[in-house]
Amino acid sequence: MAKYQKVFFKSDGSAYQPGERLKQPELARSLKLIAAQGADGFYRGETAQKLVKAVNEAGGSMSLQDLANYQAIAREPVKGDYRGYEIVSMPPPSSGGIHIVQILNILEGYPLKDYGQNSAQTIHLMAEAMQLAYADRAEYLGDADFIDVPASGLTSQAYADKLRTLIDPNKATPASTIKANNPLPYESDQTTHFSIVDKDGNAIANTYTLNFSYGTGLVADGTGILLNNEMDDFSAKPGVPNGYGLLGGDANAVEANKRPLSSMSPTLVFKDSKPYIVTGSPGGSRIITTVTQIISNVIDHDMNIAEATHAPRIHDQWLPDEIRVEKALNLDTVKKLESMGHTVSPKSAMGSTQSIMLTPNGVYGSSDPRIVDAAVVGY
Repeated sequence: MAKYQKVFFKSDGSAYQPGERLKQPELARSLKLIAAQGADGFYRGETAQKLVKAVNEAGGSMSLQDLANYQAIAREPVKGDYRGYEIVSMPPPSSGGIHIVQILNILEGYPLKDYGQNSAQTIHLMAEAMQLAYADRAEYLGDADFIDVPASGLTSQAYADKLRTLIDPNKATPASTIKANNPLPYESDQTTHFSIVDKDGNAIANTYTLNFSYGTGLVADGTGILLNNEMDDFSAKPGVPNGYGLLGGDANAVEANKRPLSSMSPTLVFKDSKPYIVTGSPGGSRIITTVTQIISNVIDHDMNIAEATHAPRIHDQWLPDEIRVEKALNLDTVKKLESMGHTVSPKSAMGSTQSIMLTPNGVYGSSDPRIVDAAVVGY
């Protein structure tokens, strides 16, 4: 039995049922140490020793000094403008904020409202914009402490205007002909999401991740702490896809003290300088496109947050050369996209957005129906 199963399943390997109690005394002790000692209760001392022991016994390489050296860093968020709304999202080492703004900048040049939500024309243009952004992601994105990420160039409207000229409004562009473009000059520089708004209008969008389900599947003995497998978010080798099929380059190569590139995209949208949409999602490489569609559904297609959440989703990450679509997408739309030269691949549901919309009539929340244990709660 895998170590995570010993914690999260019964001794006979069966799953806990609703109403039954799962106890994690080792995790409780680890949390008490953090409460009493702060960061040192995790990165030093008893818990750190157990984490290092577990990693090395599993064939990894970690030292007590590695944990002691870690520091959380506060970074300036990525900002953009979409049809008069301010977009504020996560900066590198996440690629989410930059490419949400980049995709929206490209789409701003098209009358998506006139084309209709999830029409073949709208999906075609979204997919083309997504392809261009993901090609840039593979080339330019990584930890800004180690490389110069051209954030201002990638998120500039002038660069989006240039990329838009590469899009044929009626025909798919083969992925093989797309490569990273040349943004304006450089500047120095299975996941869970929740959104919260309090009675005073303060808003939080929070995304955190272990990468795959149960991370590495390893729980450090005596800690109750699951270890992630975020190493998959690095580029192990340029041009070789990771677990989500994403390609990467030298900018995101494995390096000591470096943070891996992610797609996490906790995002706030402001209207007249006040919070309007609070959103985010799990989904690996599909996070960026999922959050982009929530924003577009509300702003371009006048949907309320529940309509925007329930609408079928699409995803195009450049390679593989296909538009991934949810099975609820209209068959006529699929055939039209195929006639434009797209390869359309119906797949399982994408994302689990947890979103809040603040309106003059009140605060509205919508939890994604794609995940059974998600919920909207008001206090």
